[in-house]
Amino acid sequence: MQIFDSLNEIKSIEETSIALGNFDGVHLGHQKLIKETIEIARERGLKSAVFTFSNHPRDLLPNLPKVKNILYKHEKEELMEALGVDYLINIPFTKEIMEMPPQEYVKKIIVNKLRAKSVVCGFNHNFGFKAGGNVDMLYELSLELGFNLKVIDAFVINGQVVSSSLIRNLIATGNVDECEMYMGRPYAISGEVVIGNRLGRKLGFPTSNLIIDNSMVTPPNGVYVTFCVYNGKRYPSVTNVGVKPTIGNYGKNVETHIFDFDKILYGKNITVEFLKMLRNEIKFDSVEELSEQIISDCCEAKEFHSTNGFL
Repeated sequence: MQIFDSLNEIKSIEETSIALGNFDGVHLGHQKLIKETIEIARERGLKSAVFTFSNHPRDLLPNLPKVKNILYKHEKEELMEALGVDYLINIPFTKEIMEMPPQEYVKKIIVNKLRAKSVVCGFNHNFGFKAGGNVDMLYELSLELGFNLKVIDAFVINGQVVSSSLIRNLIATGNVDECEMYMGRPYAISGEVVIGNRLGRKLGFPTSNLIIDNSMVTPPNGVYVTFCVYNGKRYPSVTNVGVKPTIGNYGKNVETHIFDFDKILYGKNITVEFLKMLRNEIKFDSVEELSEQIISDCCEAKEFHSTNGFL
């Protein structure tokens, strides 16, 4: 897969079947749209392409909070490549693009620069100045500029329209067990393991710690049944997300205890997959009470893993 981080990097590409959208979660609805784009590319002898933005367009609007990311850039790239995309155009959404008239946006970027002969988008796709372009305008422009248009209907699971905002809400409210249904994979946090306060090791429950990135959507403080993925292998684990109120004043982080695991992972990259929330984070009156609760959390997490055939 060839990746372009700016339009200026694109000097010459083959004609494309291109998917338009933000694709910030690469959820099952996004995957359906991308797979349709790839299928059209194969049928028509085109290159498959995804045109998206590295930042959320809403971030340029004043007085609005920034949209929390579901995926890091490299994670989005890995998922796109796994789907079989030929070109990923993942560029910053800029003031210039935001203010571009819809017709000019399609003609100059989609058709002329990205050489689109087929365009695939969602039913609610908007583009151009003040989001003035919609699928009806895109259809008119397809006739004028000579490309095929396919509009994908809402992707619905159990009566629920799958969207990135839905997934953000599930994560932020601790309903991590529902994410896989809509994403096709568990919600996960990845990063480099850092040295913590080593209290878990002293209590007999060593943890691998990740620092929370405030640009990413994260679950509420609490204890979760998880998998820890290291070197391509998934290890049953239990994870605390929070600020460790019993032992001091700390920033929010992720602490994962991997069952029956004795490797030191400092400086290594891991991924923590969230399966189920067990409880909220609470402050205990003593470290001894905390230790007793950790034992209980581990037993409950192990029971979950065992019941589901993971242990």
